[in-house]
This record gives sequence, structure tokens and C-alpha cells, in this order.
Amino acid sequence: MYSLIRHGRSLVELQKWRHLRVLVQKASPLSNSFSSASAARLSPRVGRKGKSFTVSYLVDSLGLPKKLAESVSRKVSFEDKDNPDSVLNLLRSHGFTDSQISTIVTDYPQLLVADAEKSLAPKLQFLQSRGASSSELTEIVSTVPKILGKRGHKTISVFYDFIKETLLDKSSKSEKSCQPFPQGNLENKIRNLSVLRELGMPHKLLFPLLISCDVPVFGKEKFEESLKKVVEMGFDPSTSKFVEALCVVQRLSDKTIEDKVNAYKRLGFDVEYVWTVFKRWPNFLTHSEKKILNTIETFLGLGFSRDEFSVLIKRFPQGIGLSAEMVKKKTEFLVKKMNWPLKALVSNPAVLGYSLEKRTVPRGNVVQALISKGLIGSELPSISRVFVCTDQVFLNRYVKRHEDKQLETELMAIYRAS
Repeated sequence: MYSLIRHGRSLVELQKWRHLRVLVQKASPLSNSFSSASAARLSPRVGRKGKSFTVSYLVDSLGLPKKLAESVSRKVSFEDKDNPDSVLNLLRSHGFTDSQISTIVTDYPQLLVADAEKSLAPKLQFLQSRGASSSELTEIVSTVPKILGKRGHKTISVFYDFIKETLLDKSSKSEKSCQPFPQGNLENKIRNLSVLRELGMPHKLLFPLLISCDVPVFGKEKFEESLKKVVEMGFDPSTSKFVEALCVVQRLSDKTIEDKVNAYKRLGFDVEYVWTVFKRWPNFLTHSEKKILNTIETFLGLGFSRDEFSVLIKRFPQGIGLSAEMVKKKTEFLVKKMNWPLKALVSNPAVLGYSLEKRTVPRGNVVQALISKGLIGSELPSISRVFVCTDQVFLNRYVKRHEDKQLETELMAIYRAS
């Protein structure tokens, strides 16, 4: 790979890695396999009636805001309250507060369609039998509710212990590093997560990796090699970019990554450029050469120069992953219909990543209406002022600021109709 590695971190950070690697190597060897049941085994019933009932239930029973309840209902749906009532009653009987239950349901809504008596109750009882206090149990489960979606006492026990140790953080780092890793097919995952924790990875990134069945924290030698490369490339373990980079490096072989770097080089991008973009968006190296070529052809066909394309992608590397159809539709709307110049998109390429239906068209139509009425002058406002802001800011800026209430109503109708 690794023309990229020459851009690595300082010697001090590499020494930190080597120290952690020694700790990892002290762990006993074990197989690389890991198996767990996915929460996806819980198959929610989906339907218009069920979705409507679910929203009402979440608002009435848990006090969730309607917008949040609607979001939850897209992940789980039910048509009667018997099963969810059983789940809520079970959680309350184990000391969970309504606030904790709301957090659990928001993070892991599939729990509401799990079997409270046969699936959830035995798991909670098992954790209590291991000495978990009521406060520890409620804190840990509400922090990582998907632990209740795992199968097997051993898996749940190991995950619970790791979460507890990480949350309470009562022992010193040296004490933690000397604790034996669990024996069996969980060893690799817990050992690797312990290394990430020592590197400073926060709970919000560690716990999803613990529950996930994805690649980054599996294996031993491959994980060590991938982690070393990501650290040397300068990624910060406290950020999500570190996890993204680890995913890419873990999944792709050295040769595959080298081939992708060379593909960008053949298209006129130097290694320094590829490195800069990869640092901003690690998935930049997951695209095939064909995808890269097609993206370039799309932008050039819309009138962008090769230099403008280079600048646009450097500022918005996600542009490589956009579909040709959506890039054409958004560019044609912004340039041909709204009359912003291409250079406006080059300066603010993130607008190409916004939803055409939910943001670009509604806001564009409002601005066009204001221009036609002579209310904001004859020139377009900057493209960033129109699109790079929240919905509320946009409405306050262009719709609700007018004293004429009839005009405000008309503009809101245009905005909503779009």
C-alpha cells in the first residue's frame, strides 16, 4: 500500500501502538470465529395500520415526541399493545425508569416485539444471578440495549462484563491489561476492543463495534496489521473516521488498495491528493476504477472541467459515490433552472449530497417565487445561504420574515407542494 503510510503519525504515537501490541500479544491464541444472533431475527410486522398504531402507542405509553415515534415506527411495527405492554412491564419490574425505557426503545425498537417471557426475562434473570445490582443492570442495558438481542449466556455474560468494566472504569489501565481474556470464540473480539479502548476510543464507538457482527474487530493478525496501518496514517481513535478507515483497511488487501491508489494516479490524482481525500472520507478507496471513470464522465458531460472536478471531489469526496442520474438531476435543476453557475457547485459541492425532493427543489422554488416578485432583488442569493442551513433557518430567512401573512401562506404552500 503503502505509499500512503509515509504520511504517518509521530514516533511517540507509534511507540504507543507498539506498547499496546505487546499487550495484545500476551493474550492466549484462539480461533478467529465469532458468532452471535442478530437482532434482525426479531421480525416486526409492517403495515399502514400497524405503523399508525405504533406511533400512537409510543407517544401515549412512553411520551415520545411524535416525530421520534414516527422514526421508530419505520423500524418496528405492531397492531396491538399486548406484546409491547409485556416488554415494558418486564423492564419496569427490573427497575428501569421510563426515561431509560424510552432510550432503550429508541435505540433498539425491535425489543418491543420480542417475547418478554421466553426471551427477555431469562436474560435479565441470568445477569442478576451473576451478581448484577439493579442500578448496574439498568445502566448497562439502557446504554447497550442490543445486548438483549444476543443469544447464549456466555455471549451475553462476556459482553456485559466488557460494558460494565468500560463504563465503571474502576480499575487502572495496567490492571485491565493483565486481566485474562475470555476463552472461546469471543476472545478475538474482546481482546481487539480492549486495545481500541486503550487507544482512547470512546464508548459511543466501542459499544456498536461490540454488538456488531461486522469485520473490523474480528481476527488477530489481520486486525493487528490493519490497526497499525490506520494509526500510522494518523487517524484519531476518538473519531468515527478511525472506525471507517479500519473497516476499509481490514476488508481490502494491500494489493487491492495499491491498485485503487494507482487508478486515481492514472486519472491525474497524485498520491498526496489521494491521501488527503482518504483522510476526509475513508470510503474513497472502496470504489472501483469503473465507478471512478463513470463519475468523471458524468461531471465532464455536465460541463465541469477536469480541474473543477478535482477541486469538487477534494471538498466533497462523497461525490464519487453519487449516482450519475442524481448528479444530473441536481445539477440541471441548480444550473439550468435556477441559473447558479457551475462554479457555485464547485465551491459548495455538499449541495449535491442533499435530497432533491426534500431540500433542493422546495427551497429552490421558494427562491424563484421571491425573485419573480422582486422581493430579494434580481440576483440569486449565494447557493450556500439557500441550502447549507437547517429547514428552520431557511424558513425564517425566506418565508416567515414577511409582514404580509398572505405572502407567507403562499410561500409555505410552494415550499410544501414541492
